[in-house]
Amino acid sequence: MNNPDNIEQLFKKLEGQFDLDAPTLGHQDRFLQKLKGQQGFAEAPKKRANWWKPMMLAASIALLLGLYLGNVFFNNPTELEEISPQMAETQVYFTSLIEQELAKVKLEENQDTKVIVDDAMEQLEKLEDDYEELKTQLLENGDDSRLIHAMIQNFQNRIDLLQTVLIQIDEVKLLKNIQNENTII
Repeated sequence: MNNPDNIEQLFKKLEGQFDLDAPTLGHQDRFLQKLKGQQGFAEAPKKRANWWKPMMLAASIALLLGLYLGNVFFNNPTELEEISPQMAETQVYFTSLIEQELAKVKLEENQDTKVIVDDAMEQLEKLEDDYEELKTQLLENGDDSRLIHAMIQNFQNRIDLLQTVLIQIDEVKLLKNIQNENTII
């Protein structure tokens, strides 16, 4: 039967005998009822709805949008643009990166990582305060390359902090998984 010629002959013999009609309405239900009637039939577990994944995605988007709009309306970039247009562009770029990293950290926050995340938020506030002071100095003193460099370094420090926190959170998750595996075994 493995010979291609034999298969072709078989199909030629059966030509016109194949059932091409769709099953009638309710066929699947009747079939399942018959299966349930048989001994030893185990019903497949029903799938639970994963509603939390879309909710987390929506919450992330809302958080990013809120942070973005907060920066647009409450920061005054026009003053900074008057002094240093390049710094204003840099601020927008780094702010978006920081918001992305911050959203990742917030998504990973749970009971095990709360202390790490809270500490990071405190450090971020200090860095933000330092940045606002540098910005004020820049607005008072004009285009000073040392201040601009310090402001960029401040942005980089915030990004590095958030990335370090994400690494620490991954380590906490890994340790928790190892502990769970050891308690199961």
